[in-house]
Amino acid sequence: MRAFTLSDFDFVLPPDLVAQHPATERTSSRLLDGTDDTPVDRIFRDLPSLLRSGDLLVFNDTRVVKARLFGEKPTGGKLELLVERVLTSQEVVCHMKVSKKPPVGTTLRMVGGFTATLLGRWPEEDGALFRFAFASPAGEDPYALMARCGHVPLPPYIDHTDSADDESRYQTVFARVPGAVAAPTAALHFDQSLLAQLEARGVQRASVTLHVGAGTFQPVKTENIAEHTMHAERYEVPEATQRAIADCKARGGRVVAVGTTTVRTLESWAKSGEASGDTRIFITPGFAFAHIDLLITNFHLPKSTLMMLVSALAGYERVMALYAHAIERRYRFFSYGDAMLLARQPDGTTC
Repeated sequence: MRAFTLSDFDFVLPPDLVAQHPATERTSSRLLDGTDDTPVDRIFRDLPSLLRSGDLLVFNDTRVVKARLFGEKPTGGKLELLVERVLTSQEVVCHMKVSKKPPVGTTLRMVGGFTATLLGRWPEEDGALFRFAFASPAGEDPYALMARCGHVPLPPYIDHTDSADDESRYQTVFARVPGAVAAPTAALHFDQSLLAQLEARGVQRASVTLHVGAGTFQPVKTENIAEHTMHAERYEVPEATQRAIADCKARGGRVVAVGTTTVRTLESWAKSGEASGDTRIFITPGFAFAHIDLLITNFHLPKSTLMMLVSALAGYERVMALYAHAIERRYRFFSYGDAMLLARQPDGTTC
């Protein structure tokens, strides 16, 4: 197999193709069907016709939290915290955006009437450990505090501040377990009507949980991709989902992963044998997939680990050709953009 480098996953994307807002309706996004030799331009609501009875859709049911919090240092300097992980009823791991980092022990005054004391560095997420203290209401936990005081953590390529529309649309209709700072965006295209149509067609559903971290937007900085270190994300594959996958395979159905986060979750479980924990799985061309037959995914950033993942699943040459087609046909890219449907390449195929 050829040795891939970071430059292999680069492409030129016109800036105006980066979607800044969601489609008017979730299911009205475009869907590039890349499962055959010739790409087909579709609408996302066409999805039921592309699946069959006995297939299993696997969703990520993580819930995006309003993880952006604003405050100031004792000197008056402004800062921003992005809550990456809640550890206890008071302790959280955050990324800090500030002109000059305060020393350990500094207590920050935060918008919303609470304080955040810097306890030290948290190397796992390359972040910092903070202790929140709540003045009011009594007994408030970090999740309730974020719901009250926080802002939606929109991706860095979206150039507007969060709004009420983002609060509802940068969230899946079945989001259940709070903990993500970025949405599993392929699932944003589903609404209750489409889910009902899929169920009527005999397509089954199951869920996993992977709390998407801020590291999902970190660039790969090494030309030799084998030198890249992946960020850690928490995942869980419930027993019911494990049984559903086994049953799907037994009846000859196809496992359809909705989003790269679902792929990372299922393949982390397959690789480690652990149904829950933290994963740093890095999927690049040549990876042997254990569970996935089809993938529904949005379009990803150039030179990103997610470009490498979809190339591993569907084949590098095919994926790059599909991206060229999408750019020519002016598909909308990234979190609020359009979607594509990919099939797993035959084992041993790299292009």
